[in-house]
Amino acid sequence: MNSIKELLDKEVCNRNNNCELSYERPDPLLVASRYKDEYIILLCALFGYGKASLIVKFLDSLNFDLLNEKEEVIDKELESFYYRFQNSEDVKTIFRTFRRMRQEDSLNDIFFQSYKKENNILEALDSLILKIHKIANYSSQGFTFLVSSPLKRDKQGQIKEIGNAPYKRWMMYLRWMVRNDNLDLGLWKGIDKKDLILPLDTHTFKVSQKLGLLDRKTYDLKSAILITEKLKEFDNLDPIKYDFALYRIGQEKIID
Repeated sequence: MNSIKELLDKEVCNRNNNCELSYERPDPLLVASRYKDEYIILLCALFGYGKASLIVKFLDSLNFDLLNEKEEVIDKELESFYYRFQNSEDVKTIFRTFRRMRQEDSLNDIFFQSYKKENNILEALDSLILKIHKIANYSSQGFTFLVSSPLKRDKQGQIKEIGNAPYKRWMMYLRWMVRNDNLDLGLWKGIDKKDLILPLDTHTFKVSQKLGLLDRKTYDLKSAILITEKLKEFDNLDPIKYDFALYRIGQEKIID
């Protein structure tokens, strides 16, 4: 494992700079990093699925100032906007929902109120997702995919590790908001970065298997947690610092 740690530490060192974010090497963080608003940044994360260049193109087309406008203006301005699984009504609804939430509370506070009980990232995430659905009071396949469903629980009410998706876009958002370096934004307070879970996507999943960080074959929350535990052997206080390096190693096919 020492050689794996050396590779990852080298990649972290090389990639912890603003040059990693460009239109030549697109990532939703390229757009998100222009803003200090946690709701705008969350929009960038939730729409962060699909081909990276198309994600950035769509995010660039959005007028985030609409979060300050009346709902009639939002509806009018976003009438023709859609993205993959989200139709215009889904896009309008997420903007209207975030506008309402923004006037009442910060996402950091909503998340922290649940997190502080047991320092549990998953419980806090679930409470935030439930809050968004409650405020939206709207249901469609596209909207549910965008926001994610509440986490599945067992008969005892505990969040299941097996049977839940990795919640990659949400874990990515938490990485952006909690960690603070030349890439991540560090805008949230009160959340310990050692409690974060790896934002597991297909790139990091395959790379983690190849590097021996994971021997499970199922792409799920359990695998994300297991890789995170493995990365804690390299850095117990900041295991997710390796996420962007793992992602780029896979994306750029650095290892076969």
